[in-house]
Amino acid sequence: MEHYPLKGVIWYQGESNAHNLEAHERLFRLLEQSWRKEFARTWRCEFQKKPELPFYFVQLSSLPRPSWPAFRDSQRRLAEELPLTWMAVSSDLGEENDVHYRTKRPVGERLALQALCHTYGKDIESEGPTVRTAVLGQKNTAVLTFDHADGLAVTRGFEIAGADGIFYPASFEIQGNQILLSAPEVTSMPRAVRYGWSGYTNADLHNGAGLPASTFLVKIR
Repeated sequence: MEHYPLKGVIWYQGESNAHNLEAHERLFRLLEQSWRKEFARTWRCEFQKKPELPFYFVQLSSLPRPSWPAFRDSQRRLAEELPLTWMAVSSDLGEENDVHYRTKRPVGERLALQALCHTYGKDIESEGPTVRTAVLGQKNTAVLTFDHADGLAVTRGFEIAGADGIFYPASFEIQGNQILLSAPEVTSMPRAVRYGWSGYTNADLHNGAGLPASTFLVKIR
């Protein structure tokens, strides 16, 4: 297929290697590098304004398997680190008893938003809320600042940990593009916050465009 002119790539990640995120982090990088190398000549001829083939991929959804939260967080970080790589969140669409969840249309729509924004240059929102900073607030609170946060809304899904590393359900307050988090069990300086951290999650952080946030784990700076 190397002589076909592609506009971009959509990759739907399977679950068979979700128990080994370290290997996946290396393999996914190699996948992008190898495909870009193979398509480089055709790509540059057809689309000279773009330096590399764009990759769009679907994050693992929700299923009660213990390795899935960390794997989803790893995918989030890959999307942030790799060039011209964007992710569609699907953890809000999963089903507890079926890895092949039925609600696929929103996944296609989220991928389309990413492609319209980043490859076709449309001025639209294509991302759910993403953590920009996580810092210490007053009275043992953690303050998270988000990008893509217009119309930020949430009812559940956050946990917070202190020096002992034990996570407790967090109460929260939304202030513009920030969320303030605390838990009565965390009586010292909070050290980390995580969101949607279970194989099957009903966490519901989203923005005014209805786009969901990814599972994440961040340390407090």
